[in-house]
Amino acid sequence: MTFDRYDSDPLAGDWRAVGRTVVPTVAAERDLVIEEVATGFCGAVLRVQGKLVELEDYRGRVRVFPLGAGFLLEGKPILLAAPAARPTGTARTASGSFAVADQRARVALPSRIFVEGRHDAELVEKVWGADLRVEGVVVEYLEGVDNLETVLAEFSPAPTRRVGVLVDHLVPGSKESRFADAVARGPFGAHVLVVGHPFIDVWQGVKPARVGLDAWPAIPRDIEWKHGICEALGWPHEDQADIARAWQRILGRVRTYADLEPVLLGRVEQLIDFVTA
Repeated sequence: MTFDRYDSDPLAGDWRAVGRTVVPTVAAERDLVIEEVATGFCGAVLRVQGKLVELEDYRGRVRVFPLGAGFLLEGKPILLAAPAARPTGTARTASGSFAVADQRARVALPSRIFVEGRHDAELVEKVWGADLRVEGVVVEYLEGVDNLETVLAEFSPAPTRRVGVLVDHLVPGSKESRFADAVARGPFGAHVLVVGHPFIDVWQGVKPARVGLDAWPAIPRDIEWKHGICEALGWPHEDQADIARAWQRILGRVRTYADLEPVLLGRVEQLIDFVTA
């Protein structure tokens, strides 16, 4: 028996690909946050027109670049391509649920979901609005968790009039946790579910990448949080109108549940299940 060390062809296969880095092709879907290498401009995709893509950074500046090479996604090179035409099929709501075609809004249930403020309510509507209308669930806001006990006393929760409450900053030792404990021990405890997320404000429930950030800025405790965020981002923050415009800019980046932090998603889904049980 003889051994032929040349019994296979060393040039067989794609020998030129050995050691080559494969750069993935990524569709330029709206709100995808990427960086253009040559200029360092980082922004979210606004639209694709022909062979050009428009990016908007967190300061609202818009730049136009040609599709193709020269972009980074999460620090790694990509080839940016125009998005493919969306296939037809079963549609989904912004929350990820299957959309119900030709479904009229249901008559409101006696049960309610309460959230702390207007921004919370607008975010819940943006992502879960279609689902809530099918279920007949109304979302109202408290204008602060300090009003919770008063609102519950007026509403008079009962087995057929459940209340779900979403609060900010529900962490051990916070005033929100003390309110939640008081409700659980109170006369309506069996018919009220108070849940919350750990964020100082619901703004943080939006993934920071949606506004071109790696993380939400840390704001000193002696500075009002929303004003501090706007100042850190270079946004106007002189009055409440500036704060409202800042929130609309953030909310405008939210398209689906995938743009929100999982800890917030879980709490809202928990409340919907509670009030529709």
